[in-house]
Parts: sequence; C-alpha cells; structure tokens
Amino acid sequence: MIDARTELYGIIGNPVRHSLSPLLHNRAFRRMGVNALYLAFEVIDLKDALRGIKGLGIRGVSVTIPFKTEVVSLLDEVEETARKIGAVNTILNREGRLIGYNTDWHGAMEALEQRVNLSGKKVLLLGAGGAARAIGFGLREKGSQVVIVNRSTDKAKKLAEELGFVYQPWLSVGTLDPEVIINATSVGMYPDDQESPFPKEILREGMTVMDIVYRPLRTRLLQEAKEKDCLTIDGLEMLARQGARQFEIWTGKRPDVKKIKENLYEALRNEAMGTS
Repeated sequence: MIDARTELYGIIGNPVRHSLSPLLHNRAFRRMGVNALYLAFEVIDLKDALRGIKGLGIRGVSVTIPFKTEVVSLLDEVEETARKIGAVNTILNREGRLIGYNTDWHGAMEALEQRVNLSGKKVLLLGAGGAARAIGFGLREKGSQVVIVNRSTDKAKKLAEELGFVYQPWLSVGTLDPEVIINATSVGMYPDDQESPFPKEILREGMTVMDIVYRPLRTRLLQEAKEKDCLTIDGLEMLARQGARQFEIWTGKRPDVKKIKENLYEALRNEAMGTS
C-alpha cells in the first residue's frame, strides 16, 4: 500500500529504463514489510537531480552510468572506502545530507569469492569507469595481481597508476595469460549482444570469467567461456549482492540474497519468453 508515509528510493543514470534495480528493491521492500517504493529516474543534469533528491526528501538512490565518478565531488559526504575508490553507486539522504557509498566492490568480491580464491591470482580487468574502479579496489584488497586493459588508453593508464596495477595496451591482450578475466564494461550488452570484449582465443579451461553485463544473462563472452570449460559468473551475481548491501545501508535490514537472485533470474526468464 502506497500512502503518505511511503518512503521513496530510486536509481539515477542515463539510460536506466533497462535496469532491474526497481524489481530487486521493490520485491525486497514487500518481503521485509518496508513501506517504500523504488523508481527509475533518467537524469540529464546530475546537479539538478541531487537538488531534487534533497527537495523531495527521497531517502536514497542508486547511481549508475555515467554518473558514478562525477557524483563524488557533488555530495555532502563520501564514505571513506568510496572516496578511496573514487566512485559512488549508492547515496543515502540523512536529514538532508547526501552521503555517498560504494557497494559495487562488495558485490563483485562476494560473487568472485564464491568461485575462486583471489589472493595472488593473475587477473585481467577490462574497463576504466566506475565499475572497474570498484572492482579494481576490491582485487587490490584481496591481493590479486591485476592487469588493466581498456580501449581508452589514458583512462586505463590513470586507473592502473592509482591502484598500483599494470597497464597493457589493448593490442597485447592476446599475449596475456590470466587466471581470472573480468569484463567491467558494457561491451556485449543488448542490443549489441553479439559483441564480446575479449577474443575467445584468450580463454582456456579452468579459467574464471566474470561479466558484469546481465542483459543478456548469457553474454557472448560467457557463452564462449563455457565452451572452453571456464568457470563463469554472470552479471546478476554482482547485481544481487551489491543491491543487498544498498538495501542494508538504506534500511538497516539485510535482505536474503538468494531470494533476490531468484527474483532477478525469473524476471529475465519472463522477459526472454515475452511475458511480464
């Protein structure tokens, strides 16, 4: 029941119409008896959006592409880890003060560590945006040996330097021999789902391959990795876990990650079958 006491949450970004976050959080609100509603807000001007969050008393928002790094300097306060990462994907409105957090790194590390011990592992990380920053921070905390590649050379070099990683030019990717591969970009996302961020020649049996893209769930990268007998981790694993951490920051309650994943997988199955 939506009434005058219903608290409002949402996601800000552009585009956001494809996001599964409204389903994730609204289902969790209902299951846990929280009187709240979560909506998608497609934002053009980030500063205006932040003023609107304060003005309307919106209790919290998720932040997605392309605002995760830009938003850091516009908040009243940024939690220490998010400041170290240099990216925010979660905002809590505490009595008119907007406080930034990063739950992407929690979600990514939890998803990876379900399959592999990251300590000392050789990891190839593609990307240099907000998600790559968060994942890279987590990998550093876990003691991984990370090589960063990205089609935008300057951004990749800068991120590698900040995190103490190695940068390699894109053309050298085929010469690398990683144990873990992570796609932290939108390459392979619908409608360009026939693309893969990595040449399949780099894939080999026993490797762990993670893709943060979840639409489609089985990206071309993950399909090719499965064919090579790699361990694969789809984008919903990270989404569910980072979303659970967001929910906890906003409400003080920890939702059931297993149930969140069930909801997300069901939604994508229904979407694929053309049902609602």
